Amino acid sequence: MSESAPSAEYSAVRDGGAGVLDLSSRGRLLVSGSEAVMFLNGLITNDVKTLAVSSWMPAVFPNVQGRLLAAVRIIHREDGFLIDTEGPTLETVAKLLERFTLAGDFRVTDLTSETATLSLQGAKASEVMFQTLGETAANVERQQMSTVQLQSDSNVSIIRATHTAEDGFDLFVDRNEAQALHNSLTKAGAHPVGPDVLEVLRIEAGIPRYGVDMDEANVVTETNLDDAVSFTKGCYIGQEIIARIKYRGHVAKKLTGLLFENEVALDGGAKVFSNDDKEIGRVTSSAFSPRLGRTIALGYVKYDYLSPGTPVRVLSSEQELPATVSELPFVRGSWYAD
Repeated sequence: MSESAPSAEYSAVRDGGAGVLDLSSRGRLLVSGSEAVMFLNGLITNDVKTLAVSSWMPAVFPNVQGRLLAAVRIIHREDGFLIDTEGPTLETVAKLLERFTLAGDFRVTDLTSETATLSLQGAKASEVMFQTLGETAANVERQQMSTVQLQSDSNVSIIRATHTAEDGFDLFVDRNEAQALHNSLTKAGAHPVGPDVLEVLRIEAGIPRYGVDMDEANVVTETNLDDAVSFTKGCYIGQEIIARIKYRGHVAKKLTGLLFENEVALDGGAKVFSNDDKEIGRVTSSAFSPRLGRTIALGYVKYDYLSPGTPVRVLSSEQELPATVSELPFVRGSWYAD
């Protein structure tokens, strides 16, 4: 990566500074009503009953076969449960929820168009948060939420979250306040970061993306979303299959990292082979890692070949490219400093 705008964006996040991302393309749905917990708990893998006000949890909407329809974050606010999901799965989640709006006291409001999500990522994220929104915002703990009032009297909801393996905060705000908040964050020292650089950072962080690294073809437990699944809660759609796989011991294949010797070009869906010529997986996404100085990839590999350091070969554009299986994340940034 040359000393260009992308290089400065990457360095701001990865080299001890802070970058600000616009994640407003994600979807935001507010679920409210006295029966919200009951209906939500029947649809997702995590246990909403345990979710206190001003806290959040990851969760998955599975289908009856235990396959992944959407990966979400559920934030328990005073006004209900804010469901934050990737853009490609917003319609799916909305349809899954709306089926229950006539079944009881359960209301779904799509807030996507009237709200925005900004994310601050990097070792100095908390410092920028302190300068911009104060001590309460800067010190929000993981899995917790803080609410801060802006000068306009509008509220911003803040959670501590990473998209890059660096320390970070996600900020949910009214759309008409987003630009002013973005400006305040950059004035305090955050560097704007675009989607191309975010893609490199999230692959380095080993974070799967829906429609690229995971979709409805994947059983939930193949996708490394273990913290989104409760194995102690009551019945939900797909529970039997998800639980059976866990207690059987392991899935047949799992999302993992692939580390190449240098910079290479990879086809999407490139096949992965063992050294004894067995087809054992496929690549889902790849990028050149400035930190590691080589190409890295996410992909699915059969269970017997998941040990870090296992040599493999990737067939791309009729070339055989040597690689090794790598544990995730590829880069352990400030998120893992504690």
